Amino acid sequence: MKYFLLLLAVAATVHATEVRPCQQGVKFAEDDVKITNCAVPPCRLRQKSKVGVEIKLKPAEDIKSLTTNVFAVVFGVPLPFVGVDGTDACGNIYNADGTTKVGCPLRAGEEYVYKNAFDVLNSYPRIKVDVSWSLSDGSIFNEKVYHCFKIQSRITS
Repeated sequence: MKYFLLLLAVAATVHATEVRPCQQGVKFAEDDVKITNCAVPPCRLRQKSKVGVEIKLKPAEDIKSLTTNVFAVVFGVPLPFVGVDGTDACGNIYNADGTTKVGCPLRAGEEYVYKNAFDVLNSYPRIKVDVSWSLSDGSIFNEKVYHCFKIQSRITS
């Protein structure tokens, strides 16, 4: 019985998550988003937990660098997820099978896996939020977004 429950727990983390594309940004030829323990929104984000995100990437062009941008829209105001928003994404890029870190640059037509995790802080309010996650070039002006998705979530205790 223990092994069956373990198998169910692992299976819950490997299924793709249903996400909405952002209106901005260039889409990759192939994308598959996985959020820990969330196949169908709204995703439950438990306070004092860490939530993993995996994105399969196949860029249409060479990419020199990537920045992670993550925020939640709360009462119409975008609020950044502390510790992950605005961070360098290159250290979270793996080869296609997700086992070896390869970093940047990314080559057009090659497959990669982006892996990251964020803490759901105890100070976050227990409410429904839309989370927006993007990978961009990090430019202050004329930022180029390479991948972006939104997902309905609920922060819980």
